[in-house]
Amino acid sequence: MKIREEQRRRAEALLERLTLEEKICMIHGAGLFETGSVERLGIPPLKMSDGPMGVRREFRKDSWEPAGNTDDYVTYLPSNSAIASTWNRELAYESGKVLGAEARGRGKDVILAPGINIKRSPLCGRNFEYMSEDPYLTAEQCVPLIQGIQENDVAACVKHFALNNQERNRLWVDTKVEERALREIYLPAFRAAAERGEALSMMGAYNLVRGSRCCENEYLLDEILRKEWGWDGVVISDWGGILRTKESACVSMDVEMSIYSNFDEYFFAKPLLEAVQNGEIAEETVDEKVYRILCMMMALHMLDGAEQMNGNENGSGTAEERTDWHTMRDDRSSGRKRKCGCYNAPAHRQAALETARESVVLLKNEDSRLPLQKEKLKKLLVVGCNADCLHSLGGGSAEIKALYEISPLMGLKCLLGGNTEVTYVPGYYIPDNREQAENWQEESLKEREGKTAAEELVTPETAAKRKALLEEAVSLAAEYEDVIFIGGLNHQFDLEDQDRRDMKLPYGQDELIEALLDANPDTILVMNAGSPVEMHRFADRAKAIVWHWYAGMEGGTALAEVLLGEVNPSGKLPESFPVTHMDCSAHSIGTFGDRELADYREGIFVGYRHYETADVPVSFCFGHGLSYTSFSYGDCRAVCCGDGENAAVTISCRVKNVGERAGKETVQLYVHKPQSCVERPAKELKGYEKVNLAPGEEAEVLFCLTKEDLMYYDEQERRMCLEEGRYDVFVGASVKDIRGQVSVVF
Repeated sequence: MKIREEQRRRAEALLERLTLEEKICMIHGAGLFETGSVERLGIPPLKMSDGPMGVRREFRKDSWEPAGNTDDYVTYLPSNSAIASTWNRELAYESGKVLGAEARGRGKDVILAPGINIKRSPLCGRNFEYMSEDPYLTAEQCVPLIQGIQENDVAACVKHFALNNQERNRLWVDTKVEERALREIYLPAFRAAAERGEALSMMGAYNLVRGSRCCENEYLLDEILRKEWGWDGVVISDWGGILRTKESACVSMDVEMSIYSNFDEYFFAKPLLEAVQNGEIAEETVDEKVYRILCMMMALHMLDGAEQMNGNENGSGTAEERTDWHTMRDDRSSGRKRKCGCYNAPAHRQAALETARESVVLLKNEDSRLPLQKEKLKKLLVVGCNADCLHSLGGGSAEIKALYEISPLMGLKCLLGGNTEVTYVPGYYIPDNREQAENWQEESLKEREGKTAAEELVTPETAAKRKALLEEAVSLAAEYEDVIFIGGLNHQFDLEDQDRRDMKLPYGQDELIEALLDANPDTILVMNAGSPVEMHRFADRAKAIVWHWYAGMEGGTALAEVLLGEVNPSGKLPESFPVTHMDCSAHSIGTFGDRELADYREGIFVGYRHYETADVPVSFCFGHGLSYTSFSYGDCRAVCCGDGENAAVTISCRVKNVGERAGKETVQLYVHKPQSCVERPAKELKGYEKVNLAPGEEAEVLFCLTKEDLMYYDEQERRMCLEEGRYDVFVGASVKDIRGQVSVVF
């Protein structure tokens, strides 16, 4: 969403009429989710809300107590991980449209989404809010999502800029990263959000980068964001991310938000006002921030009718001022009113369902164990707490007060109807440990260290309960022909302000799964989680494994449709599933979870770039996802087009559905530079297309490779460079399932 020149002129004219005190009130919180207003000139507050999975419930203006209304139930959308798992740009756009419409319908101006930090480690507690370990996939999915949000006159606030990859000690951990990794891995999605997505706002992160806090970081905020990328949107601090006045005010940090109600004491409130009055900070510094805010407000059509001179369009002010006002009013292009939005619309629920359907990933399906034949299914045993668990109101600031949420158990029962007897048992015991207190956010910055999930303490009472539940489930599993286990994680583990200790399944689930497979080798396994879990103890034995993200209010419906064959699964993993977390380069090479320093010694070798290059086995690879049909790939062809700076290569490949039912296949393109002057990964994703094919149908899939796609960051030259020579191009169904290869020369 570009800010037009006419809107900039209006912002400049309005800025001139603001007093210093009025400008100060516009750049800090005057409520937990809103800034101050200037009623004299008709300038409203900026009203904001979390988060990436829907518009958060209403809180009181000055406390974290829920407002207690019944009018803030909303559409619960699939997580960003689920959206990335669709590998479908159109669905990302539709999800953004729903999020933007509901934010506007709830009267919000800024929605704090999407989250696009790279998944450096599978242990990060907020990974369920993020998209991928890969910068290209993250960029391609976040851009249409942002565009969908902002189509509704709501600003997307892309977060968290930058290198916010762990929750432990999140306010104080210092990130040490080489420039090449910063440029090739951690910044490309943010750059795409700023340039192609035209995001109107961005959130500064809590952590430090190279010794400087992100909300004070001149290199990130001024040199890269403003000067290099030419981005002129509004930077908003994470809540409590500003700790010093001058250091944050003198960089491109525009709005301070925090978790406390002492609004006048915020660093951008009285302390900044006094610093300007004392001559320590130039008023022009404040003007730049207010100007950007006004420009964003103009773009969102928040200020139609706001430029009245001293609050009186007709009577007050000089003749020249009155003329200026009427000129500005008449110059408004198009004159369209701000969109009103809406929430809980039937179309929104349908969009959530369609995204959830394509997010389900079929990891394994030996002997065509899935789909289950609904007509032949007379009795079904469902085991596992996640079958009957609702996840919407948990996870931290991503919590959602959902209008409703379909659990997997309900989804199965709704689709099967009364002709199938469905029996449910929990199978494992979860201690009554409340996921989060009502005021968890108010306490979240007091410790200022962040946490690692506590080691599970199994008391004799807990052990006895688990033993009884396991025995009950196993006894029934031996009697049933069809058994589905639905387990995984919950928001005691996928949780803001906390990282996981390891990738192990909690609550004794490994023992239960092994016992179920002993009793019934055909047991179907469903893992519901926001981050990978260890599966090596049972993955080889299970015939069918399905991965299910936090997939929104219709997630249970979508999962049931896939299990029962009404929907053909088409999700692909947007991240690698390592065998254990110690196989991940953030742990085996770099450091993760330390209190003082996160050393990114692995450089660019994040996720599959590490596993493929170092030949490290994984449980399930990046881009993996099966279907109930089969696809064949024809030979790859390369055709050069353009020359000089515009040189490009078109890669084509024919894909055919050779199975018996319609299905969607995501065709992925990877590149590698052999004999390079710098160390390069074995494969890097540079393109993907999702095609929908009927049985026997064939389609040609086209990719365009440009010079920019093949560049690396040269530490000596301090710029992106193209290395001339041969490049190997791979086309396939995942990073490991390569179906075709061709070489090109640039």
